[in-house]
Amino acid sequence: MKENRKRDKTLTVRLTESEKALIEKKAKRANMNLTEYIIAVSNKSKINVAEDTKPLLVELKRIGNNINQIAMKINSGAVSSYNFTEVINMQRKIYEQMLELVGKN
Repeated sequence: MKENRKRDKTLTVRLTESEKALIEKKAKRANMNLTEYIIAVSNKSKINVAEDTKPLLVELKRIGNNINQIAMKINSGAVSSYNFTEVINMQRKIYEQMLELVGKN
C-alpha cells in the first residue's frame, strides 16, 4: 500500500558504478523505483549498536592473556597439566554472547 506524501527532501549518496547497478537491478526486480526500494530496504534493515562494549573487550583480552600464561607454564613443565575444558567453554560462551550483542551471530 503506497502512502501519498510529499517528498521534498533529497539525500545524496556516493556509490561505485557496480553498487549503483546492483541497487538498480534489485529495485527493478522488486518492481519499485529507486526511492521506493531504498526506503523499503532501510525500513526492514535491523541495525544493532553495541553500547559500551570496550570494558568487556578489555576484560576478555585480560582473560585470554591469563589463559596463555597458564598454557605456557604447563607447556614448560613448571606446573602439572590441568583440564581447562570448562574454562575454554566459558570463554567461548562469553565470545558468542559478545557476537550476539554486536549483531554478528
